Amino acid sequence: MADHTIGTREEYEAAREALLKREKELTRANDELTGQRLKLPWVPVEKEYSFDTSEGPKTLAELFDGRSQLMLYHFMFGPAYTAGCPVCSSAADTFNGAVAHLNARDVTFACVSRAPLQKLGAYEQRMGWTFPWVSAGGSDFNSDFGAVYTEQELKPFLDSGELGPVPAMAAECGTDPAGYLTERPVLSAFALADGVVHHTYSTTARGLEAIMGFYGMLDRAPQGRKEAGEPNMWIRRHDEYA
Repeated sequence: MADHTIGTREEYEAAREALLKREKELTRANDELTGQRLKLPWVPVEKEYSFDTSEGPKTLAELFDGRSQLMLYHFMFGPAYTAGCPVCSSAADTFNGAVAHLNARDVTFACVSRAPLQKLGAYEQRMGWTFPWVSAGGSDFNSDFGAVYTEQELKPFLDSGELGPVPAMAAECGTDPAGYLTERPVLSAFALADGVVHHTYSTTARGLEAIMGFYGMLDRAPQGRKEAGEPNMWIRRHDEYA
């Protein structure tokens, strides 16, 4: 373990009290930000989409499953993948247990990917998950909501030769870097009002940490995340850790 300041209980209490003030400030700022998020304009979704589900084809409105709110996680599992993205899989471990609680608050949650439904079902069984998972492979849904990169968008990064952990991540999904990076993780929220589906919010990148509960826990561990300077992605599927 790295060297760290060793102090007395009194020194700890004083430093902790100062930190607590900052934590409370952050909590209040987050509450304010949540209020602003809830005030975002709702955009009607006019395009028709079809999804393959375990219960047959469904429209976007039908994915609400009788509730008025819908949250969809665009899980990185492309048509050429042989397994889901390890990072998306780590998030899925966290939100799998949240589904019942979301349902109790009038929110339906599901994952959506472009891989065929049969692939998704087999992988979900391997991972032991139970959340709804649908395929949008036959529509432009993921592309329209920012969860797909085009070849043109990827070209500068792929040509740079500085791909970091991407080749290894791609190999873990049974594809190459170009194929892996075609997919993008996004969380999208929708509301159903007067029979009309509205897009209310989307986030990606570090905005997704809110549904990756283990990051918040690591932030409070003695050494934190310890990700800075690591050349490789440490996250694995939960059945692949040594």
